[in-house]
Amino acid sequence: MKNILTLLFAFVSLMATNSVLGQEVESSSYNKLMEMDENQLTLLVIMGVILGIIILLLILIIYLMSFISAVFKKENPAMAEEPSWWDSFKEKFITGDVEEEAIEKKQMADHSYDGITELDNFMPPWLQYVFLITAVFGIGYFINYSVLGIGKTGVEEYEEELRIEAVLAEERKANAAAGIDETTVVFDESANSLASGKVIFEGNCAACHASDGGGGVGPNLTDDYWLHGNTVNEIFSVIKYGVVSKGMIPWQDQLSPEEIQNVSSYIITLNGTTPANPKDPQGELVGGSSGSDMEAETDSTAVIASSN
Repeated sequence: MKNILTLLFAFVSLMATNSVLGQEVESSSYNKLMEMDENQLTLLVIMGVILGIIILLLILIIYLMSFISAVFKKENPAMAEEPSWWDSFKEKFITGDVEEEAIEKKQMADHSYDGITELDNFMPPWLQYVFLITAVFGIGYFINYSVLGIGKTGVEEYEEELRIEAVLAEERKANAAAGIDETTVVFDESANSLASGKVIFEGNCAACHASDGGGGVGPNLTDDYWLHGNTVNEIFSVIKYGVVSKGMIPWQDQLSPEEIQNVSSYIITLNGTTPANPKDPQGELVGGSSGSDMEAETDSTAVIASSN
């Protein structure tokens, strides 16, 4: 009984310590693990395998020592008078006194049905300890998560993982947006992108190209004539670097790559629309744009308008 109380006290103390430091240790260990490169992770796995093999070898050695001791005792009865430490340990914590348990009848007379009598079979000590530990762990787990509220529940951990992933997704999006240039730009026809592009166009480009893209100081962005190319890549390049000889300033220092992509996409959608006062065509005839072809039909001039 004293040993059981000592075990309970040690386990409860461990649970209390783990409740306070569990989150910090788990977070620190996880961060360190994520910072490891492929070679370090491989080395860690190899060390784990080696450690497992060593533990298996120790178990095998203990078993062989027990077997050899049993053989010696069988050959020399004098050695069998006093049990070894292993026999005492095994009887106390693993197997129990099997012979004594076998002598006692474990029939439960009050549990007899149709001539079948239930047996109260012997439970080995190790299984009793396992049951006891699970009961203590269950109590500590309930107190830790439901009473004290120190540990995070499954729902809270899930919500925290979603929050972290949302932050990481924003970082990935920002990095991807910062990497947009005239070679990687794409026509983004999403509602948010076009709405952003329209705001930028009306605030910076309408003065030269009119709010409906019909043209003014800058060329008409709604027809099929283009001065510097009609693809989204060419429009992006004109807005980014400008056309100084024609009064189109570069916007790369005032607009982010994502904003330039948005306004380039919006300019493409102006092609084929009917402005109030369209300016006469300028540049080369490229051809109408519809559907997916709209991306290829953006005027550099339109870009100028957008940049302005």
